[in-house]
Amino acid sequence: MSPETNTSPNKVCPTCGTRLSENATRCLVCGRNFTTSTKAATPSPVQSPKLPELKLSLPAALGLVVLVLGLGAALIYVILNSTGNIATPTVTPTITLTPTSTNTPAPTTEPTLAPTPTNLPPISYVVKAQDSCSLIAVMYGVSVNSIVQLNNLDADCLTLTEGQTILVPVPTPTASPMPTATLSAQEATENACGTFPYTVVENDTLMGISLNYNISVDSIKTFNNMPNDVVYVGMRLSLPLCERKPTAGPTPTPTLPPPYSQPSLLLPADGTVYTNLNDTITLQWASVGTLRENDRYAITVEDVSSGGEKKMTQYVTETKFIVPASMRPLDNTNHIFRWSVVVVRQNGSTSDGEPIFVNFGTVSLYRVFGWSGTGTGSNTSPTSTP
Repeated sequence: MSPETNTSPNKVCPTCGTRLSENATRCLVCGRNFTTSTKAATPSPVQSPKLPELKLSLPAALGLVVLVLGLGAALIYVILNSTGNIATPTVTPTITLTPTSTNTPAPTTEPTLAPTPTNLPPISYVVKAQDSCSLIAVMYGVSVNSIVQLNNLDADCLTLTEGQTILVPVPTPTASPMPTATLSAQEATENACGTFPYTVVENDTLMGISLNYNISVDSIKTFNNMPNDVVYVGMRLSLPLCERKPTAGPTPTPTLPPPYSQPSLLLPADGTVYTNLNDTITLQWASVGTLRENDRYAITVEDVSSGGEKKMTQYVTETKFIVPASMRPLDNTNHIFRWSVVVVRQNGSTSDGEPIFVNFGTVSLYRVFGWSGTGTGSNTSPTSTP
């Protein structure tokens, strides 16, 4: 017979080693009491099904948020647009501040000193034979009254004697106006009619001039604004060629008027004074048009302070002329120079082959300039070169 195998659960007394049943509360041998150790049952947690996880970087998350907001805004706009409840916003003007400009001072440059017109002292003039106040006034471009007042002469100025020294005032320099293409009524009449410049010489009378040029006395007086028939030596007249009387005969030959108008002088300004030894005087005038092959500008420069002894005329095709240094005075005084320009035409040649020029236009108005002497000696008259 095989031994029984105890399969029931039991426990051993820790004091005496007796085997006891598992449910025994006291050892039957040694009397030790047992306490039942109960373990707190730990409830196992109930696990719910996990949701899928999506991991995004920060830039991607921000982009996704912006996209969602944009889609939402678009959806709201579509809904409001379909209902017609979108209000047009009122534009509020925004004030834009204009920056204040700061003026930066420009660098200071030294101005170039140019000759300026100055009042010139009176000119001493020695009266010659047959001189009169009117002749001297015309020669220097001043009024008879100014000569009378400056020299305390009689009102009729009939007390001049040969060899007498008088003072002649210099015209007050005035600013030269810029040349203009618009002609005055008198200039337009002269250009349309054509004139011939004439200077009265000794023993001339207005009737004699009228007979020589076949122009009536009344036409000459009207064209030159003359109050009477009196003319004097040196008086300048403009003879209207269009007023010439018809020539007796079957076939009169018409006289062609000069084709060129009066040149307008530009520089230097009237009354300019040159005092530096290194000054270069350049005379300039406006063009009257294209010159023909045999035509020239005749530029005349005269030292009126020397009594007309120093005078030159040059013929050029340009509209400028540099006064040669030989014209400069050699004494220690200021000399007054007068200059003018007229268009001339060659009318033959001399036996030496030099061209002969005649006036073929109207003489320009006169201008004057002052030129200080060098103080190196006496003046000599230059030779006029055609």
